[in-house]
Amino acid sequence: MKDVITVGLDGTPESLSAVRWAAREARLRNARLRLLHAWVMLTPERAAQPPEERDQNYWPHQIMNDAREAVRTLEPDLPLDESLATEDPLEALKRAAGESDLVVLGSRDLGALSRYVLGEIGLQMVAHTETPVVLVRAQQEAAATERNGDVVAGLSLHEPCEALLAFAFHSAARRGVTLRAVHGRHLPAHAYNRGGGVEPYVAEVTVKDAQQELAEALRPWRERFPEVRVDARVELESPAPALLHDAADASLLIVGRRHKRRVLATRIGHVVQAAVHHAPCAVAVVPHE
Repeated sequence: MKDVITVGLDGTPESLSAVRWAAREARLRNARLRLLHAWVMLTPERAAQPPEERDQNYWPHQIMNDAREAVRTLEPDLPLDESLATEDPLEALKRAAGESDLVVLGSRDLGALSRYVLGEIGLQMVAHTETPVVLVRAQQEAAATERNGDVVAGLSLHEPCEALLAFAFHSAARRGVTLRAVHGRHLPAHAYNRGGGVEPYVAEVTVKDAQQELAEALRPWRERFPEVRVDARVELESPAPALLHDAADASLLIVGRRHKRRVLATRIGHVVQAAVHHAPCAVAVVPHE
């Protein structure tokens, strides 16, 4: 554990929401918070020169000042590092991710559409880093302060998900809330009869099998975290809508992304896509093998 959370700054309201979310998370983890803003146009500082708006360094410093004030308002005693990097933002974030336990980024909202707009930097970070990334919208951060909802984790059960389960159980334990473990499963083709209905027996067997698999995946983690209340759910529908339905009142949604070391593709999977575009709360994307 590095005990560092890095939050990327870009001067938007969503960025400040990410800062506040990250500050609360750093307090829960007893971690340092690193504020990072990168801009290739930064120039060397000159002594005794007050910043002015025409100075290309003015806005980077203002962005950092606003973020620092937001942190100190919420968590005045939180250990805080500040970094203004003269380089491409993506490269700065990727390097910082390797030195951090978590990266937090703001994501823009399209008003009534209520969906994420993943910018190029956010997409690249989610797709390529081995460090968990949390995406926060402004309205989500505001809503999270008004409720202490469950932590929801989506489990596929078709591949190892130890990193995701570790993140989920630790998150629920820190917050003192229920961990809602959700698995969505399609019915097999033979479950449907010729009239378009579902054979009850096949559905029952499918649910029972999935519940056993889910219970087995959760068992060692329940033993390690006996204080965490677990609500294990099997939903007979596609994984993405199942997860979104069960995350309607959540404070944090956790999804996994399979990390392929040899293939650095920008695809992040349809479940992750659905989560980051439509979830009503902050979304943590946890890479795993």
